[in-house]
Amino acid sequence: VQLQAFGGGLVQAGGSLRLSCAASGITFSRYVMAWYRQGPGKQRELVADISSGGTANYADSVKGRFTISRDNAKNTVYLQMNGLKPEDTSVYYCNSRRAAVSNWGQGTQVTVSS
Repeated sequence: VQLQAFGGGLVQAGGSLRLSCAASGITFSRYVMAWYRQGPGKQRELVADISSGGTANYADSVKGRFTISRDNAKNTVYLQMNGLKPEDTSVYYCNSRRAAVSNWGQGTQVTVSS
């Protein structure tokens, strides 16, 4: 199983970034896909997830600013991040899960300057 995350970078507050995560080695359409993040000195937290049927859930801190989506034909999940804030600075990780099986990608750094 491989989850490759792309799209992180440095952006000014108020800016936008789009993260992508390409999955291989799993039947992508059957998995819940999620984005987590871990800031400096903080625990890893769920940012958003999306079910196999396309139902999305968001952390309160990102509601209205971030949008998670998936393309089952491309085995890819996306996270569109708008209105970025300095507190969004974190390493963002892609995750796939189904029943007791959970897989993690390598993470991509997002840094938001004030």
